[in-house]
Amino acid sequence: MPTSLHHHPLCPQSRFVRLALAEYGIEPVLIEEKPFERDPTFLALDPAGETPVLIDASGLIVPGAAAIAEFLDETAGAALAETRLLPEDPAARVEVRRLVSWFTQKFYAEVSNWLVTEKVYKRFMSQGGGAPDMDLVRAARANIRYHLRYIGYLCAQRKWLAGDRLSYADLAAAAHLSAADFLGDVPWDEDETAKLWYAKVKSRKSFRALLSDRVPGIQPPAVYADLDF
Repeated sequence: MPTSLHHHPLCPQSRFVRLALAEYGIEPVLIEEKPFERDPTFLALDPAGETPVLIDASGLIVPGAAAIAEFLDETAGAALAETRLLPEDPAARVEVRRLVSWFTQKFYAEVSNWLVTEKVYKRFMSQGGGAPDMDLVRAARANIRYHLRYIGYLCAQRKWLAGDRLSYADLAAAAHLSAADFLGDVPWDEDETAKLWYAKVKSRKSFRALLSDRVPGIQPPAVYADLDF
């Protein structure tokens, strides 16, 4: 059976995994889920009911972005050298994991989860939906500014977020920013260094599928797919 990925197009955790798969040359069958619906079939794959969930060719179920990233490193990345997304050096691995956690947990809790839930998921919820909570949206818009400054701070000292090579840290950060960017909520004038870093990641081949994503009823701003924004 082919590798499949249960995801939502604007789920930032799913986007992180999609970028990692693309960097490793793996083209999964994409199965769109609506995690807010609590579908029993999806819950059977992951009782937490959260995207993404990867099912590999052997039928192994791997739930959650962090677990999938580690699984891909052990299965696809272990045979690579310069293109491995989790470096071999222990200290470098710690820094990559620290930054992946920063974006998949801290940034997600303070920015991307609020924006996607309030501006996307609630549109399609059969229960608990409705208009976005603008207090949460405003909080996310305020919080994203210091995250951009932190990205700029890191990139002013390094070629990539965690060091001299592209890593999971860059993909996690770019994935979460891309969800906010789709919704027009990234103030790119906040930090020029962060903007240049994002443009570099955004120009990679692995990013093309994300730039073509669309959600019914939501039109991304023109800069979303513009490589020279």
